[in-house]
Amino acid sequence: MNMQNQTVMAPPPPKGLAEMRLPLVMMRDILLKTMFRKNLDMVTDLAGAICLPTSVTQELVDLARGQKLLEATGTLNANSGNEMGYQLTDAGKARALDALSQSEYFGAMPVPLDVYREQVKRQSIRNIMVTRQQLTSAMGHLILPDSLLDHLGPAVSAGRSILMYGPPGNGKSSISNGIRDALGDRVYVPRAIEYAGQVITVYDPIVHTEVAAEPMDPNALRKRRRFDERYVCCERPTVVTGGELSLSMLDLVYNPTARTYQAPLQLKSTGGIFIVDDLGRQAESPQALVNRWIVPLEESKDILALQSGEKFEVPFDTLVIFSTNFHPNEIFDQAALRRIFFKIKIDGPDQENFLKIFAMVARKKGMPLDEAALVHLLKTKYPTIDNVYANYQPVFLIDQMISICEFEGIPYQMSPELIDRAWANMFVRDEVIVK
Repeated sequence: MNMQNQTVMAPPPPKGLAEMRLPLVMMRDILLKTMFRKNLDMVTDLAGAICLPTSVTQELVDLARGQKLLEATGTLNANSGNEMGYQLTDAGKARALDALSQSEYFGAMPVPLDVYREQVKRQSIRNIMVTRQQLTSAMGHLILPDSLLDHLGPAVSAGRSILMYGPPGNGKSSISNGIRDALGDRVYVPRAIEYAGQVITVYDPIVHTEVAAEPMDPNALRKRRRFDERYVCCERPTVVTGGELSLSMLDLVYNPTARTYQAPLQLKSTGGIFIVDDLGRQAESPQALVNRWIVPLEESKDILALQSGEKFEVPFDTLVIFSTNFHPNEIFDQAALRRIFFKIKIDGPDQENFLKIFAMVARKKGMPLDEAALVHLLKTKYPTIDNVYANYQPVFLIDQMISICEFEGIPYQMSPELIDRAWANMFVRDEVIVK
């Protein structure tokens, strides 16, 4: 995506308190709590801590001064451009402690949910256009049939739900990661959002990868904020879950000590991808998991609940990828299948692609190819399993042969005998156990 598009997407910094669309008391209290917890006394330092422009922070300081909660220290700090310092009055300290007893949240001013909704539309996953070239280059390390990209490309560009199914070991997880890499552009993730006076933290360094800011021009007269710093500029997020996924992980997480909420996984993945790997291995049934997603998938909105029981809508703007080793008809009813827009079967490679993968893996691992060994593998070994090839097998067989060579103290090589020894570890024979 070009820089112009990124500029259009960026949320502009607020110009004044009136633009903030947050309760004045809430903003004032976050200012007081931040001063108290971080021991700050300069407006520029406070502006950095609450992620607002200096002019807007000054408005808040003036508001708190008018209410006798702050006072000027009367000293100009030479190190801060002769900036006036401020401190909490006794009434201000009492108010900060009272506010902290109601919510421990301080620091970055939250973004109102309605304002965040507007930003989600500007950077929607539905707006991205992924070309065949982008998808091919992101999956360059995989050998995939052209027909698979024919199905995958439109599915990713639509930004809707995808179900990938097929036998294990054929790269469904790798393909999911390739889709993530193909997106390539950026989104703005709020540090926290506000709804009904409650703070919900969204930015999570485990999920979100911050994009380094361009260095400021040292010759510029004033440091210009390029976007609203209550947001973090990130790569499009990817949340990957597997067998550990439970329905409770899709609910708001309440911290009773801090009296704040943490966004659930699907809200953190807004503007990006949510991968449900190994569907069918979770404690809940696949049907129950998909039922939870039906409204979000169809209506692009999710419903969350506060501790009080109050329910509210949040944007659902995520490309959901379900990946399973089961046939869809085994784990879903037809109504659930209708809700998933694209269903793509990921099969094992044919013999030609299997050999390409085998040669590529051997080259990467420094294993010389041997014609007699390959003929033995294709003509003797594979017929015993009805010539069913899988993408994981070349890596497995070559790693096994490398281990054997290292153990025997011989140079890396392949031979029919080494193929037999490696093959024996790939499958477990059914044996009758006599009791």
